[in-house]
Amino acid sequence: MTSIVLIPARMASTRLPGKPLADIAGTPMIVHVAWRARESGIARVAIATDHRAIADAVEAAGFEAVMTSADHESGSDRIFEALKSLDPQGRVETVVNLQGDLPTVEPETVAAAVRALTAGEADIATVAVEIEDEAEKVNPNVVKAVGTPIGEDRLRALYFTRATAPWGDGPLYHHVGLYAYRRAALERFVALPPSPLERREKLEQLRALEAGMRIDVAIVKAAPLGVDTAADLERAREILSRG
Repeated sequence: MTSIVLIPARMASTRLPGKPLADIAGTPMIVHVAWRARESGIARVAIATDHRAIADAVEAAGFEAVMTSADHESGSDRIFEALKSLDPQGRVETVVNLQGDLPTVEPETVAAAVRALTAGEADIATVAVEIEDEAEKVNPNVVKAVGTPIGEDRLRALYFTRATAPWGDGPLYHHVGLYAYRRAALERFVALPPSPLERREKLEQLRALEAGMRIDVAIVKAAPLGVDTAADLERAREILSRG
């Protein structure tokens, strides 16, 4: 399948203003994410943004940028606008939505999501990591992927929750907010209204499940650091300064 990685990036972050351009080892964070995406083996990587300074930074690093509306409520809406602009002929079949605040994401993690999509019948694929820290099992900020095994290191998602689930003995999985969509699935998804469980759990992916869409989950080895706060940014700088 013809694939593209689209990275949504906006300047308006309440906890860390200007986050995409935050300096990490001499390079804006958004460029680190783009480098990791390119290293996944997917040839085309583009940044979807509402701010010219972000576009200038990624273009200076040799990446595509597309300007999008500042009014989007989600990254999914932003990447769909970008996709229509970059590929109006509809040639791209697989679209990866990679958050712009994951500078330590492993290229293999991006590739794993694409493989999980193309290997089966899913509309959407995502990734998760087995939880080893007991505190994360009860942390509502750590989203859990609940699914039934469909192969080695792969689940078919039944639910996503902030609660500790499922109950009983066995592994729990930390969901990583990285998605691969079939193009038609992305188009359908962004046209759907927010669903009841999505509103309740504040998890956008539940909209797809409630609409009967299939999500497969690839189990990967490590969760990338999401940069949401100044402390997260310092940790990312420490990690990436070590090469």
